[in-house]
Amino acid sequence: MFLSGDYTLSFAQCFTQMYFFSHMATTEDLLLFIMAYDRYVAICIPLHYHSVLSKKNCLLFMSTAWISGFVNSFVVILASSNAPMCYSNMVSQFFCEFKAFEKIFCPNAHFQLISYLEALIFGLSPFMGSLISYIMVIIVIFHIRSSDGRKKAFSTCSSHLMVLSMCYGTWISVYIMPPSEDTRDFELTLSVLYTTITPMLNPVVYSIRNKDVKRALLKLVGFKVSEE
Repeated sequence: MFLSGDYTLSFAQCFTQMYFFSHMATTEDLLLFIMAYDRYVAICIPLHYHSVLSKKNCLLFMSTAWISGFVNSFVVILASSNAPMCYSNMVSQFFCEFKAFEKIFCPNAHFQLISYLEALIFGLSPFMGSLISYIMVIIVIFHIRSSDGRKKAFSTCSSHLMVLSMCYGTWISVYIMPPSEDTRDFELTLSVLYTTITPMLNPVVYSIRNKDVKRALLKLVGFKVSEE
C-alpha cells in the first residue's frame, strides 16, 4: 500500500488479515495470563511448581491458547463476513480489525453479542486472571521478611509486568475509547504501539536482566564495560 499508493483491499484480503490478527492477539492475551499464573505458582506455592507446571501441563496450556485463538478468530470472521455494511466501505484503521468494522456495520444484535462475548471471554477474563495472580504475588512478597528476598521475588516478575502493562495499557485504551472523529488520530497512534512497538520491545524487556545482553547494549551506546 505504501509503495503503490493503492489503499483498497478485497474482502478476501481484508478478512484474511483480520483472521490472523485476531488469532495472534487472542493467543498472546492467553499466553500473558499463563505467564502471570506461572509467576503466581513460582512465588506463592513454589513447592508445587514442578507438579502444577509440568511439561505435560505446559503443553496443554500452550495448545489451549493456540486452539482458542483459532476458534475465536474463526467465529469473528464468520460474524463479520455475514454482517451488512450500512455506513461506508472505508475502514478507519491502518489494518483490518474487529473494532474498526463495528463502526461501518449496520446495527446487528447477533454481531454485537459476538463482540461482547469475545471481549468478555478473551479480553476481560485473561486480564482479570493476570491481575488477580499479581495481587496474590504482591501480597506474598510483602510478607517476605528479608529485603533481599523481596527484591529477588519482585525481579522474577518485573519483565512480565512491564510487558503486561504495555500490552493491556494500549489495548484497553483503544477498545474502551468511544468512536469519535476527535479521538481517531490518538486511537491510530495507540494501535501502532500495541501492534508494532510493543512486540519489538518484548525481546528487550525479557532479556534485559541477562548480563550478556546488558553488556552488549552498553557497548552499543558507547560505554566501556568490563569483560569479567
